[in-house]
Amino acid sequence: MGMKGKMIVSLEVKCEGHSVYDIFHTNTHHLPNISPSRIKHFEINEGQIGKIGSVVSWKYYEDGKEMFAKTVIEAIDPQKKSITWKVIDGNLLELYNSFTVITSCEHWTTITLVYEKKIEDTPEPLALLDYFIGMTKDVEGHLLKK
Repeated sequence: MGMKGKMIVSLEVKCEGHSVYDIFHTNTHHLPNISPSRIKHFEINEGQIGKIGSVVSWKYYEDGKEMFAKTVIEAIDPQKKSITWKVIDGNLLELYNSFTVITSCEHWTTITLVYEKKIEDTPEPLALLDYFIGMTKDVEGHLLKK
């Protein structure tokens, strides 16, 4: 069994939390246009956008490298404006036994990474945390332009 970890970052956004949640929940397909330097492609493989059990593929850039992730939406909490994405395939699972991303957009936008390293020497996913911070700022910038 690998070493488990959790990283959390909360960002104050100038736009309403429900607007950020709307992008992450029902308008996720717009993220490649909102944050093209971070997200190359988004595709629904099974299910519907914003529905529990839906399977989604992502091509994204991390530290300048193109990466791939396939995720399933495990949970949605409209009260907390939160979505839980579990990685089921892709580059992250080369380093981690499990990897889950939780976004919550109440007063602050909070990103939580929950993971289990395959080996103890695997680095903490700081680059990915930075990636989500940048993507959230891109979403905020897009919403403030409206």
